[in-house]
Amino acid sequence: MRDTTLPASRLREGLGYLNWLFNPFHGMDASGIYDLLATSSPTERGLYLNLGYWRDAHDLDAASDALAMLVGATAALGPEDTVLDCGFGFGDQDILWAQTLKPGRIIGLNITASQVELARRRVAKLGLDEQIDLRDGSATDMPIESSSVDKVVALECAFHFRTRADFFREAWRVLRPGGRLVLADIIPMPAVTGFPARLEQRLSWGLVAGKFAIPPDNAYTRPTYHSKLALAGFDQIRIESIREHVYAPLHRFLAEHPDTLLRLHPVARLPARLALRFEATSVYRGLDYVLVSAVKPKQLLGPQRRR
Repeated sequence: MRDTTLPASRLREGLGYLNWLFNPFHGMDASGIYDLLATSSPTERGLYLNLGYWRDAHDLDAASDALAMLVGATAALGPEDTVLDCGFGFGDQDILWAQTLKPGRIIGLNITASQVELARRRVAKLGLDEQIDLRDGSATDMPIESSSVDKVVALECAFHFRTRADFFREAWRVLRPGGRLVLADIIPMPAVTGFPARLEQRLSWGLVAGKFAIPPDNAYTRPTYHSKLALAGFDQIRIESIREHVYAPLHRFLAEHPDTLLRLHPVARLPARLALRFEATSVYRGLDYVLVSAVKPKQLLGPQRRR
């Protein structure tokens, strides 16, 4: 007789997804979310969990690589650089940068121990462990020497940090004078007027912020983002919205390739399929997606010298 009993681990996993996605009274921190997601990446070849950059991409793997390369190119990663990657996931972008842009050294920080362990194994298997050093560590309390790195990057994760402003201060501290900070980040759209657009905007942001552990202190638009970077000591600040190359094309791709969702946990497919019943303009109305670049000045004046 066939045994149809679910293993206890699969049952716990399913209950975890149900609790996370459908229990309005249950909160989960970012590390808990990524432990739950584990390796259920919708990409086919890698383990990316980002939304991708779709300007010239035609599938999710290519879009995920393109977003990583956009961040790497904006940071101008090169052979002389020591790079600090905060929130590196399973290390896909670090492997890509090591193989293409070839920075001298990449140090990664990540608070999700399960991701760190697997990412280290992937890096070692490719023989890149001398170039890529992946560590347990917080982006808001970095175990990194002051003025010791040339570039700090954070690919679609800074919205989790408690808080993003603390991350800015730490990034400023560890960067050498003239060093660059680059992020791909999710923030709210400026408020609109009129119903139902205003309601859609609130629901869009509220659902994402609630389910993906975005602290209220990180819920601000581009002008405030600029001010917080300036307050941390950065200049040459650029904040560009690239949302038109992220949300709508991702939504369209998933609608046209529903088999992609089969790589997700069965419980996670339900809200994904529900979202695809609506237009992208409604689903993502509250979400901006920004490419951010800022520089630590070479000449430090006034109070900044004491940081």
